[in-house]
This record gives sequence, structure tokens and C-alpha cells, in this order.
Amino acid sequence: MLKRFRSLLSAKLPAGVRFPGGVKLWITLLTLGFVVWALAGHAAGLRSLSITAQGWWWLVLALGLSWLSLLVNAGAWQVLVSWLGHGTGSTPLVPLYLSSNLLKYLPGGVWHFIQRVRVLGPSIGTGPALVSVLMEPMLMVVAALLWVPFGGWQSGLALLTPLPALLLLPRWREPLLSRLERSRLRQLNRSDPDLASLPPLEQLGSGRKDYPLLPLLAELVFITSRFSGFWCCIQVFGLTPVLPIGSWMSAFALAWATGLVVPAAPGGLGVFEAVLLLRLSSSVPEPALLAVALSYRLVVTLADLMAATGVKADRMIAVRLHQLSDSPQSSSSSSS
Repeated sequence: MLKRFRSLLSAKLPAGVRFPGGVKLWITLLTLGFVVWALAGHAAGLRSLSITAQGWWWLVLALGLSWLSLLVNAGAWQVLVSWLGHGTGSTPLVPLYLSSNLLKYLPGGVWHFIQRVRVLGPSIGTGPALVSVLMEPMLMVVAALLWVPFGGWQSGLALLTPLPALLLLPRWREPLLSRLERSRLRQLNRSDPDLASLPPLEQLGSGRKDYPLLPLLAELVFITSRFSGFWCCIQVFGLTPVLPIGSWMSAFALAWATGLVVPAAPGGLGVFEAVLLLRLSSSVPEPALLAVALSYRLVVTLADLMAATGVKADRMIAVRLHQLSDSPQSSSSSSS
């Protein structure tokens, strides 16, 4: 099954051939179709799997660690914004990040960026806000790829995956950011015309002349925390003895980075699972590997929902407490 899928990926199209509906749609259909195909082919094996009482506790722990990884991710974004030197104004970044993160599942895959630029832009400027949301995925991909060599030589892959870290050097980073800013701002204005009323771009690029070492270290911590939830899902199905933890981390990081980079379904749905299967199917039983991928997808989606709901509940409680604190003053003033 996987050999056929690999042959489809390696097939070349004749020159001038275009995909109706766009490449993004076809990548989404291809990856999701592959996952569904794998599920259908291993239905009997999946039905034979069972989750013990201890396994359910591992899933609960995976949910908690995945939620915690979102806090780490929000903190890493805050480190990046501070590194850019623009401050945060009056905008609390962690609640903004957590509440907008759920929007990445909407069609288009840009609505979480739009929300962050819309809210943060008036405080620090459209340009700096846009740079922060553009540099963040760059740092996350580089950080994830830096974990890949922990899986060993891997036919030379261990030498290639650290190379994208060179793109964060100022001589390559700034032209890339300038180009991304122009294209992304046009896309954001088409998606949300209200952004056109925000201040214009003050400058192109980050304006920094040094390497973003501290933000990159923060993203490395985030990838580690993200993997911890995945590791718990591996524990659920008893697969930890199959491969060393470095190999699991390497495959996870590669699949996660690919899901972030490849323009497909929102949230990397289908891409992460497909890359994970292609990477590990020769070493790990496919039914159990599918179960791990699907349980992890469910866990991280619930964690995103929990984080956004928690921010909303916190705001509602704060408003309610504020109303209660004001009510005695209003009543005393009316009696006097």
C-alpha cells in the first residue's frame, strides 16, 4: 500500500499541466485519501487493538501535556515579539495566541494570523505584528527540523535538516521576510478588508541584524513539549520498545514540520499522519501506528478547544467579577 503511495508522490506531471482547484486542494485530497485508505486496509487490525485502564490515563496525560504545550507555544511567540523590540503594547499576547489558535482549523488556514494582526496591529503597528506572525512558523519549522538528527544518520537526512537554520541569518532572513510581508499583507487585505484601515507597513523585514537565538531556543522547548503528548499516545498502545525515543522524536518532528509547511488541510490534517506512516511503517506495525496518529490528532484538537474555551471563560469570569465589584459602589451612591 505504502509503495503505491510513494510512487504517486514521485510521479512527474507533463509541463504546463495545472491542477483544477489548486495544488492545495489536491494535496489535501491526496493525503486524506491516503489516510482513509490506510484505515480501510487495517480496519481489522485497528479493531483488535484495545486501550487498558492505564492507557486511558496516558491519554488524559497526553491531553494535559498538549494543552501545556500551547502555553509554551504562546510564550515562545511572546519571546519572539520581545526580541523584535516592539513590545506588546496593551495587548496580552498569551490569551490572544490561545484564543486565536483554534481559528487555524477554518478553511484558508490564515484566520489565526488575521486575528493576531488585527488585535496586535493597533498597539505595535501592522508591520511588526505581521513580522511576528510570519517569523513564528519559520522558527517552528527550523526548531522541529533540528530535532530530526536525533534519529540517527537516516541516509543523510541528519545532515540536511539543520540547513534551514541558515535561513534565519540576517542576509537571507530579511529579504525573505520582506517578500513574505508583501504577499501576506495582500492576502490578509483580501480576506479581511478591515485590515486596510490599520496603519501602513512602517518597514519591511524585522529590522534586526542578529540571529534570533533566544526565540529559536523557545521554539525548541515548544517542540519538545509538543512531542511529550505524542509520546504519551505511543505509551497507550505499548509501542515504546519498538524504536528508541530519538527515532520517535525524529519522525514526529519531521511529520510535524511537513504538516506546517505543506499547503494542505488546515492544522496539517492528513499531512502529519501521512508523513508519519510513510516514515515509520517499515519499523512499526501499521495498525498500532495509525491508532497512535489518530489518538494524537484527537488529543491536540481537544487541547486547542480547551485552551480557547479557557481564555473565553476567564474573560467572562473577569467581567462578572468586575460587575460585582462595581455593584456595591453603585448601590451606595444611589442611597446617598
